[in-house]
Amino acid sequence: MARFTFKLPDIGEGIAEAEIVAWHVAVGDRVEEDQNIADMMTDKATVEMESPVSGVVVELAGEVGDQVAIGAALVVIETEDAGESAGGGEAIAAPPSAEQAEVAEQYEAENPGVEEILPGTGRGTAGEAGGGGGAPQATPPVRQDASASSVAAPLHHPSDGPPPRAGEEPKALASPAVRARARDLGIDLAQVKTDADRVRHADLDAFLRYNAGQGYQAPGASRARADEQIRVIGMRRRIAENMAASKRNIPHFTYVDEIDVTALEAMRADLNDHRGARPKLTLLPLLIVAICRTLPQFPMLNARYDDEAGVVTRSGRVHLGMAAQTDAGLTVPVIRDAQDRNVWQLATEIARLAEAARANKLKPEELGNGTITVTSLGPLGGIATTPVINRPEVAIIGPNKIVERPVFTGRGDEIRRAKLMNLSISCDHRVVDGWDAASYVQALKTQLETPVLLFAD
Repeated sequence: MARFTFKLPDIGEGIAEAEIVAWHVAVGDRVEEDQNIADMMTDKATVEMESPVSGVVVELAGEVGDQVAIGAALVVIETEDAGESAGGGEAIAAPPSAEQAEVAEQYEAENPGVEEILPGTGRGTAGEAGGGGGAPQATPPVRQDASASSVAAPLHHPSDGPPPRAGEEPKALASPAVRARARDLGIDLAQVKTDADRVRHADLDAFLRYNAGQGYQAPGASRARADEQIRVIGMRRRIAENMAASKRNIPHFTYVDEIDVTALEAMRADLNDHRGARPKLTLLPLLIVAICRTLPQFPMLNARYDDEAGVVTRSGRVHLGMAAQTDAGLTVPVIRDAQDRNVWQLATEIARLAEAARANKLKPEELGNGTITVTSLGPLGGIATTPVINRPEVAIIGPNKIVERPVFTGRGDEIRRAKLMNLSISCDHRVVDGWDAASYVQALKTQLETPVLLFAD
């Protein structure tokens, strides 16, 4: 028997440490070679750690949310081969120790009556790997919360006498609508007092008013809940750190203007009607084309600011960040060389990156090192936004919701229906002046309000 120490490998250029965002094994589990044992997050991406050897886990580096330095021990695995070794770790021959015995005793104490089955793996002993036809898997008992919620029984007026016995049909008459409402409110019609020949909606209202002071709450009513503590780890912690650093270090200012996208939306509909096998166009790829066409006139916006070195790098290429919402939180994949892609290529790349982000399959090279970012709430839109800059970039653009409103045409009192959208831009005031930001949005406005310019040479 030997112990193999799997050290956290170098998983990214310039990365000094990584955060544990998920363990897929526990002490006492048997792992097989190439089995995923942990998910580690760096500043750029989440990386799956695979075991280089087979054996039983005897030590883990820490808990979810802890940071592990590159080269530090991540997992210690007890192997069957005293000479087994692999890259990223080291095998140490060791005789059975008191610590090993303690681990075994602890496992037996926590799993009475279970033999030759390892907890949490879904596999039996080494000879029964995969669990096919071996001993049945041990299933831990499921604990149930004794404080399960229940709906309070509705109260009744004292003059109504005792409530009806179980199984007794209510004698009160009511229309189907009143019965449905009473059922939704959890009210027994036999307990509702009325001076008419049948219970009415007004009687239900009176019942609710009378009993409200005595603690009655209808199903679905607001109730206090226990406080919940959620540890800020993984992607959410990265977002928190990055946003705090951005607001702490960058003096933001935001400029908003209104754009008439009536012609743009009509052109987009025509393009989609003739797209063939190509992806359906949203507004975003058309906006990106406009951004790429106008940025060469405003190089101070397509830049990165190293505030520690005091150097602004104006990029000759547009590496456009695309803020995407995922179950894990906000992530920003980057469309490389967006200036070289046409509208259909942009639509394809947007869809591919968005799907990879949702599936947590983005590659490290698809994250970071952007030069400007676009963030959109999609159909949620909003009247205006004040987006936070993706540091060390110096600008971020936010299209808002498209709304239809009547506008004057400029020919007397003539009015037409128009599709309007507010466009927001936040800039780093250390690098970009307000005049520059306003002028840039006006250039974007010209492109978007005369969409044929998007395809002109």
